[in-house]
Amino acid sequence: MKEIIFVTTNKGKIASAEKELKNIKVLSYDAELIEPRSDDIKEIAKQKVIQGYKIVNKPCIALDAGFFIEELNGFPRAYVNPMLDTIGIKGVLKLMEGIDNRYCEFRSCLAYYDGVDIKFFESKSQGTLSESIRGQDNEDKWSELWYIFKPEDFDKTLAEFDEEDFIIYDKTKEDSCLKKFGEWYSSL
Repeated sequence: MKEIIFVTTNKGKIASAEKELKNIKVLSYDAELIEPRSDDIKEIAKQKVIQGYKIVNKPCIALDAGFFIEELNGFPRAYVNPMLDTIGIKGVLKLMEGIDNRYCEFRSCLAYYDGVDIKFFESKSQGTLSESIRGQDNEDKWSELWYIFKPEDFDKTLAEFDEEDFIIYDKTKEDSCLKKFGEWYSSL
């Protein structure tokens, strides 16, 4: 079985990788990586995977994601953690009070680096913001945004999903950057 080192401190990202990369053993390496100040999640993923490679000295992956709210000119973009640390999801809902256009999307970029070449895998999940915080804690959660993000064609937040909802969602949404990476890496 192939293996890949995933450099991240995010347990939700590791859980997702283990679920999505079925024929690849995910070796998590817990390292706090410095994120460059950038709106570009691809550039952030690139810098993170280069740092990760310097730490593990083996081919590895790193992932960055952003959250983009159309009516707020894309806010918070790649600055999800600073937004969560300051205004939080309650602040986001307050900013959106009275606004009908609640379109938003998660965008993710996984970067793979073998010490020579960097390869990128990108994906997005479209949806809308709920009117309130909804749902329960979930071990697969990447972010507090799961309590307010309703995927396209669902009237539930990710935090309200049960196992069957996740199965339906996985079949209807764009392939994740993890899945795209897994298909490519398995073919090497």
